[in-house]
Amino acid sequence: MRLNLKKRATLKSKTRASRCRHEEQIVIAADEQIGTYLELFSQFQKRAPGHDVRWLRDLRESAFARFCEVGFPTTHNEDWRFTNVSAISRATFELAPKSAVAARDLGSYRIANAACQLVFVNGHFSRELSNLGDTSPGLTVSSLGEQISVDPASLEAHLGRYLNIQRDAFSALNTAFAEDGAYVHIRRGTVLLNPICFLFISTARDRPVISSPRNLIVAESETQATIVEDYVSLGGDATAFCNTATELFAGDNAVISHYMIEREHQEAFNVSTLRLQQERSANISSHSVLLGGGLVRNNVHPVLAGEGSECLINGLFIGNGHQHLDNYMLVEHASPHCASRQFYNGILDDRAHGVFHGRIIVHKDAQKTDAKQTNRNLLLSDDARIDTKPQLEIYADDVKCTHGATIGQIEENALFYLRSRGIDEISARKLLLLAFASECLERMAANPARDHVEQLIHGHLLKIANSTKNLAKLTTEDRDRNWEEIG
Repeated sequence: MRLNLKKRATLKSKTRASRCRHEEQIVIAADEQIGTYLELFSQFQKRAPGHDVRWLRDLRESAFARFCEVGFPTTHNEDWRFTNVSAISRATFELAPKSAVAARDLGSYRIANAACQLVFVNGHFSRELSNLGDTSPGLTVSSLGEQISVDPASLEAHLGRYLNIQRDAFSALNTAFAEDGAYVHIRRGTVLLNPICFLFISTARDRPVISSPRNLIVAESETQATIVEDYVSLGGDATAFCNTATELFAGDNAVISHYMIEREHQEAFNVSTLRLQQERSANISSHSVLLGGGLVRNNVHPVLAGEGSECLINGLFIGNGHQHLDNYMLVEHASPHCASRQFYNGILDDRAHGVFHGRIIVHKDAQKTDAKQTNRNLLLSDDARIDTKPQLEIYADDVKCTHGATIGQIEENALFYLRSRGIDEISARKLLLLAFASECLERMAANPARDHVEQLIHGHLLKIANSTKNLAKLTTEDRDRNWEEIG
């Protein structure tokens, strides 16, 4: 017995020592990370637009101080429980340089009938690649960097006022390095029929680089508009990390549709944060489509601050290979008589890992809240994985809130119904996948942005379907059983 106790004590001692060494390594690694970013921030401050504007300088410095204080999140953080960002935190990035891209390479990235398209290469505005269009008198569209240089006072009321840099390290890091991105100001009563498009191109050619696009959209009362953010990769084998943030303010009775499309190559890292501030009776539709990227985190955070405001949070994520696609939704009901709807669909193949964490907070004074949350997922292989976590936090007593999640595979009865009508197995499976993905499309209003997204989704699904073995995988036993059921 004494020997066993001694062994156990020795094991405990070894475990404790191992844990201490591991924690020490983490601290050393964290210090090295901060040291790297301190050097980058020192370089950045010297050349950043608005470095002599006090409020902007203070905003950047306070954000960087907060990032240094909290560091990158770990899986011990409940909001990051299913996503390990060590691939980002351990990498040594350089600030993404300006890079040349040929206009002829952008043909497939243009959206037909767009009101205008701003193009950013590695986070830097490219006027020669952009099409500013014939903007209406009630609309201002420019790069954030130019607006900072020309009229920084016009940004002070909104820039950095909504993003939570205290809670989110990536938002703090973005704010610290914010220098360029899109700036849109829609004046009261302006109605825009065609979409405003932002195209963000990553071109990491020689070494890992980080870019920090920062977008600010101010839609005053009684306005209507559609905004599209599109993230793509062009050339280069090095890792590109795009850490982007968008603040969108919607005034009373504004109606805004926002699209976020992620289709970078599978070596890319992308952390995207969309912060929505909604005033009285404002209506916002957020549509996220995740097709690319190796490690992707999609944050959507609406605050329904005005009475009677409504939001639709709609998304589709399609993963294959070793992609990791994480969707974190935080919807805050802060006023009475507000409504929110969350619908996210996921399709995962190979060893892809998807995450849906949908959180609804109903504040004490938000009586008569109506909130619904649904997450549906299809797994096409035995190795694909989904973690789904619907979450409600309710501090009011007169509310209507529901949530639910489903995980499954292609319905075999539906598959064999199509096959019994003469459709071959692979085509039948493609049709069922397209039908599942189309649930997301049906929630989008008919416009050029939806047409663009529909083409991308269909093309991507067909590409996966044609290259995967899992669509054709069906045992003889299942085939015989289903044919018997159909008769």
